[in-house]
Order: sequence, then structure tokens, then C-alpha cells
Amino acid sequence: MDVFYNPNGVGDVLIIPLEEGNRYEIKHENYGDITKITSHDGKVLGYNIFQASKHFNLRETGQITLTEELLNQIKNFFNEKDLNDSLDFDLSPKFVIGYVTSKEPHENADKLNVCKVDVGDATLQIVCGAPNVDRDQKVVVAKVGATMPSGLKIKPTELRGVPSNGMICSQKELGLPDAPHEKGIYILDDSYTVGEAFPF
Repeated sequence: MDVFYNPNGVGDVLIIPLEEGNRYEIKHENYGDITKITSHDGKVLGYNIFQASKHFNLRETGQITLTEELLNQIKNFFNEKDLNDSLDFDLSPKFVIGYVTSKEPHENADKLNVCKVDVGDATLQIVCGAPNVDRDQKVVVAKVGATMPSGLKIKPTELRGVPSNGMICSQKELGLPDAPHEKGIYILDDSYTVGEAFPF
């Protein structure tokens, strides 16, 4: 899970996005320096924590991976402000090394393939349209819950009637420098370990 801290561009605010919502139909509740943002039906969309540098030890800026240490600091701060919301977030890595164990043509789309991908703790079914995807490849998988550099959130979906849980990524989608222009997923060499977080 990622949070955002951009003191030069936005100010001294830690942004914790949880769900997307209609920005014209949201409510704000303030608990000191914490602003809780909810939808009109009460779903929590996220939190903005002002004067963040006063409350937390923030060593990074931009898109920050939420660590157990920072989450515990946030939980303690919520308790101080008598805000008893559950903050039991899934902190497992969302960009991991996967291994394509099978590839079958999609029954309803010529350019799509249905892949089974081992990500260490599970095997995911992912529909992929990249022309170079194949079995026995090590690849980068954005799991459900990941936020891409473009801002796209990865959610469970169906593509032409087939469930897909995650995305096999290209270098361009990962925002890697010198990404090739041709379409295709990022194929890794054997030095990578299936299930480990992909650092980028």
C-alpha cells in the first residue's frame, strides 16, 4: 500500500488514499490535524494528515510504501485524536516477481491470453494482451491493490467474460527509465526469485 507526501508541491500533508470517489459527493470530518474523507454513503475514501513532519518521521517524499513502522506511528496518532477507525491495511508487497506457469488463448478474444502466474503465496489468473507473454517466464506482477505509477489502481476485473486478478507489467507501465517503445511485458532473467517484491 502506498501513501503520498510531497511537501514542495502540496504542502506538509501525508495523503492516505483508500478508495476512489466522486469528488463532488464527499464529506470531510476533522480530528485536529487529521481530515477524514468519506463518501455520501459513509465509505472511508482516505485521510489527509496535516503538519505531517511534526507527527511522523518521514524520510522519503513522493509515493511512499507504507511500512509497519509508519503505520504504527499513524495508529498512535489516531488514538491520540480519539479516531478509532480500523487501520489494519494489507502491507504485503503489491509489485512482485511472478512465474508464468501456463498460457491459454482467450476463448472470446484473439489477442488476449489467459495466464496462470505463480507469485509465491498464490497462483493468480491474469488475462494478458502482450504479444510476447509465454509460459516459463519470470515477470513483474502488479497484484490487486497496487497503484501503478500512472495512478491506475489494480482491481479484480473480467476481460471478455474471464476473471483477471492482477496485471503482468511492461517496463513502460512500471515507469522504468529507458523503457523500450515496442509493446510487451518485461521479461526478467533467472536471478529474480518468485514471490519477492520487485524494487523500482
